[in-house]
Amino acid sequence: MQPQFPEPYEHDHPPVRNVNEVVAQRLTWGEWAADRVAAMVGSWWFIGVQSALLLMWATLNVVAWVRHWDPYPFILMNLFLSLQAAYTAPMLMMSQNRVAAMDRLRAQNDFEINLKAEEEIRVVLDHLEAQSALLLELRKEVRDMRAQLAKPNE
Repeated sequence: MQPQFPEPYEHDHPPVRNVNEVVAQRLTWGEWAADRVAAMVGSWWFIGVQSALLLMWATLNVVAWVRHWDPYPFILMNLFLSLQAAYTAPMLMMSQNRVAAMDRLRAQNDFEINLKAEEEIRVVLDHLEAQSALLLELRKEVRDMRAQLAKPNE
C-alpha cells in the first residue's frame, strides 16, 4: 500500500505588510502636522515652557513700572490661551482619529496574518498526520519482516 501524502502547499498569499510603513506612505501634510502638534502639546516640556511664559506674562504685567500692556485680570492672555485651545483641540482630535484608523488597520492586518497562519498550521498538521500513518505502516512492515526472519525455514 502506497502512503497518501497531502498535495504540496503553495504559498499564494501576498507578503506580510508593515502597517507602519503603509501608514507613513499615506500620511498627508495635515496629518503629519496634527501628529507633531499632539506630540508637542502632550509633553512635559510644553507644559513647563507654557507655564514659564504665563508666569512671566503675569509677572511683567503686575510689576510693570512704565506700561501694563495686559493689566490684571489679563484679558489679552486669556484671548491667546482661548485661541490656542481652539486650534489645539481639533488638531489633537485629528491625530487621535488617525491613530484610531491606524489601530483598525493593524487589527485587520493581524487578523489576515492569523488566517494565513491557521491555514499553514492546518497543512502542517495534515502532513504530520500522513507521516504518522506512514510510520505506523512502516513499523508494521518491519515487525512482519522480523517475524518472518525469526521463523525457522520451512
